[in-house]
Amino acid sequence: MQITIKKQEVDFAGADLGEKCFEPLIKLYKKKVAEQTDFNQIKEQFYKELSEGQRALFMFYVYYNHVSKSLIEFYWWSAYLRAQPNSWSAIKAGFKYFKDDTMHSLLEKIELELKRHHYPETLETFSIKREDLDQNKVLLASITTLYSLFEQTSPLSIKKINTCIAKNLHEFVSIIEE
Repeated sequence: MQITIKKQEVDFAGADLGEKCFEPLIKLYKKKVAEQTDFNQIKEQFYKELSEGQRALFMFYVYYNHVSKSLIEFYWWSAYLRAQPNSWSAIKAGFKYFKDDTMHSLLEKIELELKRHHYPETLETFSIKREDLDQNKVLLASITTLYSLFEQTSPLSIKKINTCIAKNLHEFVSIIEE
């Protein structure tokens, strides 16, 4: 998908390069969703139009922006996205694209923990509430450990993403002079 960014708006060595490349993608996505009635169709169509790098970036920030807010959000959004096999696979594929084995491994640990506690694997049976985590002390302990790992790992993931984008800018955006 052709996404353009003004040269003066981007610090190519900056810590927010990935986020700067994500912003126009999410704005376009939200605009398309607002114009349509079939959410799933527009979601799939939008994703197909992205380059491989844009897909990896998009799914990283969709995941990161939701789960990084708190332990409870990490728990709920991980369970919710895992209950959408295509989305969960896309998030994992994104980490493979960025050669982020540590974060990919963390997602697999999250997946195993949710499977171990018989969490739904589809949205059809998804009825998880954020408050549910307080009811299961064993799960709470493991999710707390996984969230701590996420907090340690995600800054390194962002650095890897920024480095990848800087080296392969054409895969993510086109830069225009103003």
